[in-house]
Amino acid sequence: MICLTNARIVLLDRVIHGTIVMEGGRIASVETGLSQLSTAIDVDGDTVIAGVVDLHTDNLERQVQPRSNARWPSRSAMVAHDSQCAAAGVTTVLDALCLGDLGFDKDRIRTFREGVIDGDALAESGLLKSDHYLHLRCEMPAADVIALLDPVADHPRVRMISLMDHSPGVGQYANMERYRALRAKEGIDSATVERRIVELQDQRARLRDPNRRALLDRVRHSGTVLASHDDRTAEEVDENHRDGIRISEFPVTMEAAKAARAHDMQVIAGAPNIVRGGSHSGNVAASDLVRARAVDAFASDYVPASLVEAAFGCVRDTDITLPDAVALVTDSPARMAGLGDRGRIATGYRADLVRIRVHDGLPIVRQVWLAGERVI
Repeated sequence: MICLTNARIVLLDRVIHGTIVMEGGRIASVETGLSQLSTAIDVDGDTVIAGVVDLHTDNLERQVQPRSNARWPSRSAMVAHDSQCAAAGVTTVLDALCLGDLGFDKDRIRTFREGVIDGDALAESGLLKSDHYLHLRCEMPAADVIALLDPVADHPRVRMISLMDHSPGVGQYANMERYRALRAKEGIDSATVERRIVELQDQRARLRDPNRRALLDRVRHSGTVLASHDDRTAEEVDENHRDGIRISEFPVTMEAAKAARAHDMQVIAGAPNIVRGGSHSGNVAASDLVRARAVDAFASDYVPASLVEAAFGCVRDTDITLPDAVALVTDSPARMAGLGDRGRIATGYRADLVRIRVHDGLPIVRQVWLAGERVI
C-alpha cells in the first residue's frame, strides 16, 4: 500500500486537500484531510492529478530522427521516447505512426514498421515507464497506405486510426505559398517542388477516394476509434460524419471545429498550440477553441511535456476551471481511446498519478506513478 497525503487533489468536479491510498495497482481510497499513517508520503501540498493520456504524439519519430541526416537505433529511440513521456506525466501514450508515403519522408514507413515491433517487445518486457498503444496515421492519397494498414489493422494495441491528407492545396497545406516555403526550407529546389505539387495533386485525384473507401471497409466492424485529421471546412466534417468518423483531430479552422461539435463529434486540439500562444502553422488558436467550448481533449502532437503545461495554461488564460482543464488531458482522452479504467482520481481506477509543483507559473512534474508503481 502507498499513501500520499497533504496533497491538492484534482478530481473531476472539484479540488480537495487530502489523501490518496494506492493498493494493488488501483486507487483504494480518496479522502479529505491528512493521513495519520507513519508510512504516508507527505507531498508538501503539491498538486496531484490523474496520469495524462496522450492520444497523438510524433515524439518517437523525433527520437528516431534527431537530425535530418542522423537516424538513431530504433529500440534505443523507443526507450528514450518512453522516458520523456513518463517524465512529462504521460502514463498512457498512443504512439502516432504514419502509414503511407507522399514522397518527402520515406523513412517514416521504416519508423512505423520498427515502432510496432519494438513497442510489442518492450511492452512485453515490463520495462517501459508508460503504457503504450498505437495510433495509425493513414495518408489517404498514398499508393501504399492500404497494403501497410492491412497487417496491423487488428493489432491489439491499436486504439485509434486517423485519416490524413497532406496533399498540397488541402488541410493544413491549403496555403500553397506556405507549402512551397516549407519545402524550400527542407532544401528542395523550386523546380522539384513544382513538379511534385502537380504529381501529388494528380495522385490525390486518383487514390484518395478509393483508399478512403477501402480503409473504412477494412475497419468498419473492428470497433477501432476513427478520427479525421486537419479538417478545414464544414463540408469536410460533414463527409467524415457521414462515414462514421466521430473525432476531429487538429481542425485547422474554427469553422471546422464548430461543425464537428454541431455533429456531436469530439475535437482534439494540439497542446503545443496553447503553450506557444498559437499555431506554428498559422491555424486556429487552441485557446480560442477552448473559449468557444469547441475542444474536448488535447494531444501533445510533438512535445509530450506540453500537455500538463497546456492544462495549467488554460486555467491562467481562459475561463475554465482546473478540474475541467485537467480533464482535457486525462479523463476525456481516456474515454476517447476506450480506456475506461484510467483518467481520473477515483476509487477503483488505475493508480496512474502525477505529482506537480507550480513554480513561477510553470507546472513541474516531480513524481509519477504507473499502476501504483513509482516510475519517475
